[in-house]
Amino acid sequence: MGDLRFATVRLATGPQIHYAEQGNADGDPILFLHGWPDSWFSFSSILPLLSHRVHAFVLDQRGFGDSEALDAGYGIDEFAADAVAFLDAVSIERATIVGHSFGSFVARHVAITNPERVARLVLIGTGVSAATPVTREVQATLMELPDPVPVEFARDFQASTAHVPLPESFFERIVAESLKLAAWRWRGVLDGLLAYDDTEQLSRIVTPTLLIWGERDVLFSRNDQDRLVTAIRGSKLLSYPETGHCPNWERPQRVAADLEAFIDQS
Repeated sequence: MGDLRFATVRLATGPQIHYAEQGNADGDPILFLHGWPDSWFSFSSILPLLSHRVHAFVLDQRGFGDSEALDAGYGIDEFAADAVAFLDAVSIERATIVGHSFGSFVARHVAITNPERVARLVLIGTGVSAATPVTREVQATLMELPDPVPVEFARDFQASTAHVPLPESFFERIVAESLKLAAWRWRGVLDGLLAYDDTEQLSRIVTPTLLIWGERDVLFSRNDQDRLVTAIRGSKLLSYPETGHCPNWERPQRVAADLEAFIDQS
């Protein structure tokens, strides 16, 4: 992991946030926002592939990983406010924001509400709306999820999101990170995500935007990607063949290369 280092910071929005940081302090800042129910580790395969001119910050968002779990405040607007508060806390005026899945909706909300803080936007495994037949089925299943969350449930869910076989040690760590969430936070965050609707606001995103999507994504369709490219002016779509919902897990080399190329070109 090279110069990867870990720290915590108390945000003005309330929670104490655990995060990883890598790269030169004067490098191009990138803020990575993980999916549900993940942590900073979701981007761990990408970090060693980034050049030192990139200054990367990877959060455990509130309630995830080793960040503080508050009793309430798990809507997309709260997560987006945390992202902006984090940039304030580490004295970053503008950053490229990279969001995967759930994190992509958080990133979108930051770009809509605080465009001056977003230099570029990268959305990995996103959709027009998070509310799809698959996610609604997961939401219904969570109503009877016991606490603590059964290991096999977490393993089955995480395995269902990837098409490419993952290294065993990496996958087991992904499962372990998801088990840091109590069952009520699995439910609460997903409920907040599925209640979020920014479809009428997507035209307000004016920052350069890159969409990365796996053609075997079981959550979000190619039609979703086409609609997003139409809605977000000047956006660009990269489709990865034989890749599922998690290109950052499945194709880290390509994601890292495409990310840096996007930074160079925009």
